Amino acid sequence: MSNRLFQGVVHQMRDAIDRIFGVVDENASVIACSELSKIGEINEYVSFELSDSHDIFVRDGYTYKPFGPHLKADYTVFVEGTDDVAARYAAILAISLSSIKQYYDEKYDRNNFIKNVILDNILPGDIYVKARELHFNTEVSRAVLLIRIVSSNDISAYEVIQNLFPDKQKDFVFNISETDIVLVKEIKVGIETKDLEKLARSIADTLSSEFYTQAVVGIGTAITGVKDLARSFKEAQVALEVGKVFDTEKTIVCYDNLGIARLIYQLPTTLCEMFLKEVFKKGSIESLDHETLFTIQRFFENNLNVSETSRKLFVHRNTLVYRLEKIKKLTGLDLREFDHAIIFKVALMVKKYLTANPIKY
Repeated sequence: MSNRLFQGVVHQMRDAIDRIFGVVDENASVIACSELSKIGEINEYVSFELSDSHDIFVRDGYTYKPFGPHLKADYTVFVEGTDDVAARYAAILAISLSSIKQYYDEKYDRNNFIKNVILDNILPGDIYVKARELHFNTEVSRAVLLIRIVSSNDISAYEVIQNLFPDKQKDFVFNISETDIVLVKEIKVGIETKDLEKLARSIADTLSSEFYTQAVVGIGTAITGVKDLARSFKEAQVALEVGKVFDTEKTIVCYDNLGIARLIYQLPTTLCEMFLKEVFKKGSIESLDHETLFTIQRFFENNLNVSETSRKLFVHRNTLVYRLEKIKKLTGLDLREFDHAIIFKVALMVKKYLTANPIKY
């Protein structure tokens, strides 16, 4: 599309510029030129290694001016001649073509449209108008996955994920920060959460095993339409933040599976502090040592079953009963009773939440 866009501008300007001029892409191929016979030729004089700074340079009777939004130039203008006039022509053309390309991308690029929807940079009333302009399918189901890079090497995780999902008509990949990459994936209607988790797992495993890049993935709920993509994205953000507090071992966190952790995450800290004071009237939660907390965790994992927990902990049943009695004496809560166990479980999660102080979205 850039070829036709640039060639249209070059065609309009060729009567105003009395020299041969055109545009070369990042593969050194001429994609637009005032002399049509040159289109498609490889310009061996363009060296993008020398043009990272976007400065004007001269090669074999032509003046070149790289341009584009990235550090490494996407395109280079060339103008016949090595004088000041050629340099001015090249500079003016680079500014004009860059501005036109940016305007075109903002108006017609679907990826940019989806990014604006996700980040709430477009008015709700304009979403469907814009979608019609772009012939964008608003009736399919999609899910938003937020891939956060935890540690990496020199490999671009963004490019890796783009290559994993090459269908740019259905799937959209873009950066929103140095560490966060968004994937908007078209999915089948009624897809199950476990299938989305499997997809997220394949992304994390590919980054880890093949490119030595560690990532965590947050998954928003599946939605139909376009307007709710922003909600699914926020859910993916919340999933990562809640997972960072309550499930630090997990690399895949799905919003649908957050359970009570999602509720706690939405509570104001003052209410949480009040709740802890009310639960632990007899003694502070800090009075419980590491061994006691570990015992409680295993007791919960084994569904409050004393015999099974003692077997897993390799301790006598009476030893476990003694520890539970000790907890009851310190806190006033008997973990063998279901209601007390629920209160204690929630209290532990609230305490963890207050300690973590996560970012709210």
